[in-house]
Amino acid sequence: MNQQRRLFLRSAFTAAGIGLVLGSASPKRLLAEALAGQSGASAPGLGALFGGDFKVGTALSNNTLQAQNPGLEALVAREFSAITAENAMKWEEVHPQADVWDWQRADHFVDFGQRHKMYTIGHTLVWHSQMPESVFVDGHGRLRKRSDIEQTMESHIAALAGRYRGKIQAWDVVNEAVTDDGQWRKSHWYNTLGENYFSRAFHLAREVDPNAELLYNDYNMTIPAKRDFALEQIVKFRKQGMPVHGVGMQAHVHLSEPAIAKIEASIEAIAAAGLDVHITELDVDVLPQAYDYMGAEISTNFAYSEKLNPFPEKLPEKIVDELAARYESLFKLFLKHRDKVRRVTLWGTTDAESWKNDWPVVGRTNYPLIFDRDGEPKKAYYAVAGLKVAAKSS
Repeated sequence: MNQQRRLFLRSAFTAAGIGLVLGSASPKRLLAEALAGQSGASAPGLGALFGGDFKVGTALSNNTLQAQNPGLEALVAREFSAITAENAMKWEEVHPQADVWDWQRADHFVDFGQRHKMYTIGHTLVWHSQMPESVFVDGHGRLRKRSDIEQTMESHIAALAGRYRGKIQAWDVVNEAVTDDGQWRKSHWYNTLGENYFSRAFHLAREVDPNAELLYNDYNMTIPAKRDFALEQIVKFRKQGMPVHGVGMQAHVHLSEPAIAKIEASIEAIAAAGLDVHITELDVDVLPQAYDYMGAEISTNFAYSEKLNPFPEKLPEKIVDELAARYESLFKLFLKHRDKVRRVTLWGTTDAESWKNDWPVVGRTNYPLIFDRDGEPKKAYYAVAGLKVAAKSS
């Protein structure tokens, strides 16, 4: 353990009122002893630490599910209480052609959740991206009839949600239907079916799986125009009978943006609308912003430059500390609003599998998560876990 980490852990646990001797003991052992109060006890993972507050989850990548990586899966099972399929249930992955379904990765994902008794989130039923163009356009390049597109949506939800009925605790029913300036996204769904496609998707999901929690999920929900428009539509449709339980606030944030106050304002606004708050897709980008782009539209790309990839080998200690402080401040906020926040899900488990490595600039190396590329906990992990150590000892 290096000297900076010794000092960090000593200050964290001393502030919590816990006197630890930081000799040659590993950080994991120190955390275990601090929480359990005895040497040799197994350190609880984040899911257990925050079990009385909210669920803590992670996303499983296609690479993980395809390889059935036992080491990473063991890490997930130990540390988390919730899982989301990062890509395995998206339309182009699970239903690439009208008469073709590829269930292998999705089946493994759901089986993993069942075996480990985890809160399992299906992601996502209706989205404008990562889906076959053939859903909307025929072989001659002509837009399909409205009735055909609606029937395709119905049969897709029936097959996907139906296959895992009773095994999925929550579905991201509709994903990213609203623009940052507070309008309906002019997607194929909206352009062919109108705004009612939104409520129709929720009704279909409820018909197929009456017990699953149904969520709307979107990024940049800290932008007032976007948040307020989305909530206005959800409240309107709910008054008309649309079943909806919560809103997923994607949390693809940077080291300093958006401000904690903006995140808090949106948590409070969603809760005030009578909806559960799910913090989804959490990661902290430590690299320079590409042209001040803050969204999560996956079709966006920028040219590579060394200026935009300043840490190809490792993070400088200053940024390591800033990342830990950012995660600590975020989880402090979530704990403050534990009565509103149902779940906090990180978008990936280790830095090696994060989508932020190559987006929005291909070729970049990023470090946005709380486990490093080897699956070892980072200073950010101990900053988050330390919040519960402090609460336990106070």
